[in-house]
Amino acid sequence: MAQQLRGNDLRQLGFPEGRAIGLALAQLQRKHLKKLSHTEQLALLQHLLANPNDYLTHLDWSHTAAALLPPPSRHIALAERKPYALFGAEHIDQGAIHQMETAMKLPVTVAGALMPDAHHGYGLPIGGVLATDNAVIPYAVGVDIGCRMALSVFALPPKHLEQRVQELRKLLIDNTRFGNRDVFRHGQKLDHAVLDRAEFQEISFLRNKLDTAATQIGSSGGGNHFVEWGVVDILDPANELGVPVGQYLGLLSHSGSRGLGASIANHYTKLAKDVCQLPTEAQHLAWLSLESEAGQEYWAAMNLAGDYASACHHQIHQRLAKALGERPLAKVENHHNFAWKERLATGQEVVVHRKGATPAGAGVLGVIPGSMTAPGFIVRGRGEATSLASASHGAGRAMSRTRAKQELGEADVRRYLQQHHIELIGGGVDEAPQAYKDIHAVMASQHDLVDVLGTFTPRIVRMEGGV
Repeated sequence: MAQQLRGNDLRQLGFPEGRAIGLALAQLQRKHLKKLSHTEQLALLQHLLANPNDYLTHLDWSHTAAALLPPPSRHIALAERKPYALFGAEHIDQGAIHQMETAMKLPVTVAGALMPDAHHGYGLPIGGVLATDNAVIPYAVGVDIGCRMALSVFALPPKHLEQRVQELRKLLIDNTRFGNRDVFRHGQKLDHAVLDRAEFQEISFLRNKLDTAATQIGSSGGGNHFVEWGVVDILDPANELGVPVGQYLGLLSHSGSRGLGASIANHYTKLAKDVCQLPTEAQHLAWLSLESEAGQEYWAAMNLAGDYASACHHQIHQRLAKALGERPLAKVENHHNFAWKERLATGQEVVVHRKGATPAGAGVLGVIPGSMTAPGFIVRGRGEATSLASASHGAGRAMSRTRAKQELGEADVRRYLQQHHIELIGGGVDEAPQAYKDIHAVMASQHDLVDVLGTFTPRIVRMEGGV
């Protein structure tokens, strides 16, 4: 282990008084840097001091490098707003439109689209699709990286739901977990190869995230995340699922990458803000170049989080299919809150961010949920270029969570659910069906973006709490 450097050692190298010294000393305490010899540490710091710009996207030294540079004299200037496609404008609040128009002013923006379920979020609005040139924006991906829908279709008739409500309710309680504290205990856990991924060791930021990921795997988040039994109605005889037209028992889940994705989003957003200083209204749209070390590491971490989210869904469906004693006839899975490298019709390669938007490339299958009392839709993408091959990811909120809590009473919500024959386990008034837009109006606004293959109507819904 190297002899510990002190502040005076750094001052002798030429480090100025201030934050840079403390930040550098703190970094040298990290395990992999402690292994460097005294001479190697000094040489590293000398190079950092002489070339701080070279370290602005370095995961270990970006903060120290920024502290060595004078404060920026001005923000990165926004460009003239580029045009973007807007679907279902009558359903979208002005806050979301303003956010989208700000995103279209970024120097790295190439194209964009706003889906009919859009509403205000952080940075890019939820329902926003943004194509950028060789840059990834962590908050345009979203905090819940790789959040997705997963549907299993079983060869059981809808009357199975009516006849076995309490049994199916118990299966949900026994085989799902929600929130941060309610997880599967030792002996209940299922293994998954995603936990053996090299990124957990190769990316320094992720080295202490594996334990939490292993603890939370197979569980769902809070908020609008759910696992529910319902009726699948296959409408299109030419569907790619290979399921005949008719009605079936279905299992639908909605959740994401849990604490792993949130940690990645927050860490790399902070890093992006340090190296990409934008005006106040655009600060949450700070980006990382994919040519930078930080950009490459975020991309790898984002893909890991997306695969982890998928693993959680696979375990949810695996547990419930086993408990039900049935193998699914077909499955559909799609994700949002992600970024993809794609080519525009012009041939230009771009990074397409879909924050709360469903991939809808030609022939791509997906599920667009409604609310607890409204059907979701099994869809096939049409690859519409103006939408950047995207569609909505749901009905979208008509009320914020705060407004829903202020205006909706719990007794009224429960009565409304009973009228629609919905059995709800957990949940809160902020997720009441009345807080969401009309899914039929949303779907009518995107008939050019997707074809409908079938529907899913909820019957027994589990969310966080209630047990």
